[in-house]
Amino acid sequence: MTPSDGDFGLLSPVSASPLVAALTGDHAVIAAILAVEAAWASVLEDAGLVPDGAAAVVAHAADPARYDVAAIAERAQGGANPVIPLLAELRKNVNAADADRADGPLDAGAAVHTSLTSQDVLDTALMLLARNVRTTLLAEVRSTTTALAALARGHADTLCVGRSLTQHALPYTFGLKASQWFHGLAAAARRLEALELPVQFGGASGTLAAGSVLSVRALTAQIPTARADGARDITPFSLADGLSIKLGLAPAPAPWHTNRLAVTALGDAVAAVVDAMGKMASDVLFLSRPEVAELAEPRAAGRGVSSAMPQKQNPVLSVLVRSAALQAPGLAAQLHVAAANFNDERPDGAWHSEWPALRQLLRLGLGAAMQLKELAHGLQVFPEAMRRNLDLSGPLLLSEGVMAAVAPLISASKDSGLAEAKARLQDVVDRTLQAPAGEQSRIYAKLLLEAILKDKLSDEKLTQLLDPANYVGEAREISRRILAAYPDYATPDAYNTEASDIDPKGAHRG
Repeated sequence: MTPSDGDFGLLSPVSASPLVAALTGDHAVIAAILAVEAAWASVLEDAGLVPDGAAAVVAHAADPARYDVAAIAERAQGGANPVIPLLAELRKNVNAADADRADGPLDAGAAVHTSLTSQDVLDTALMLLARNVRTTLLAEVRSTTTALAALARGHADTLCVGRSLTQHALPYTFGLKASQWFHGLAAAARRLEALELPVQFGGASGTLAAGSVLSVRALTAQIPTARADGARDITPFSLADGLSIKLGLAPAPAPWHTNRLAVTALGDAVAAVVDAMGKMASDVLFLSRPEVAELAEPRAAGRGVSSAMPQKQNPVLSVLVRSAALQAPGLAAQLHVAAANFNDERPDGAWHSEWPALRQLLRLGLGAAMQLKELAHGLQVFPEAMRRNLDLSGPLLLSEGVMAAVAPLISASKDSGLAEAKARLQDVVDRTLQAPAGEQSRIYAKLLLEAILKDKLSDEKLTQLLDPANYVGEAREISRRILAAYPDYATPDAYNTEASDIDPKGAHRG
């Protein structure tokens, strides 16, 4: 295959990365399959079921560089999975290496795939591939959450407007917004990190029949005395556990050929991480609009450019992350559709539909994590713009707090019920909304004073009521509690960001 024939992610730029390709591409799949076969040979040798030295021969023959991935992919159509043609090549290479041994052949071919089936190998290989992706993905997320914790701490008191259903709602803080980004991402990452990725080991139809034959052989084989006790304890399950140890995967209590929770749980966990990334990306996309201008993505040469408009600075990091977030739920759903259609003891198509969905989900998760890390570390924050937008609603933004504080005063001074007092305050809001935006602050204060006797509401008290900084509730404490709940996802330095980490214009130094 020539380079022009490869799939480099041209139409999936969020995951078009050499690192993503190295961890999830066809070469990575081949390497994972070969790693499973080599580890299994080592398990058999440890159990005394194949000659000493056979595992080394298999490991040498299992070098991924020796295999033509394109040819194997094409030949996979003959058996409906890539293990079958790859196994044929592996056996050929093992036999050749065995025949070339200076000390004579060992019958190392007996260590290749004995008692396994193709689903055992491919399921385990995909868990191995997923483990490698997860390690890198979580490292990217950890860096991102550290940056978000620093933003949250550094902007704990930076006022902005909280929005609900697209409209201004209440005063808010950017520190709390960053904490909530942190919270969603750290919680999803913790779930993914805790997930067990098990080996698959069931034999041709999930009964471990061939593994039982191996166990019987272990009892009668001529095994060196040093291994005799261990060999007599060999069962199919102990062999499977040995494979899990060698590969660094979780042991499985039973074969799961048609019980796909391991796959759907993995898909759900990755999708949840991408969901959390998408939330932050969506917020940044809105807040970086020129008419809002509260945030800006980090700039880099050639990034965000337009093919037609020289002035454009498109927030492409957020665009790419959001593109992943829009795709991930469908891929996770495909895994569930497949799982619900795993018929009999080995499936006829549902399993095959699982592979591309799982791999694409892993690709999107890792690619989006890399983009979001850069975004979080370089995010520019503009407190002046946040205050400007907060002031667009003026004191009306405080009407909830004013209602709670002033309605009892009106009720007492006017000798009316609380419901009537609230109605009067609602009328003050309604009349204020009819005034031009630039006049609303003055008119609202004037109408409030008219609605209540002045000796019941001093100018000082009115000023305090109409100061948005006095109506952010427990924003600082909520943020603190969020960060404190995830010490494993943020370094101590992230909790102690000083004012020096924020430049005079409000841009986070990262």
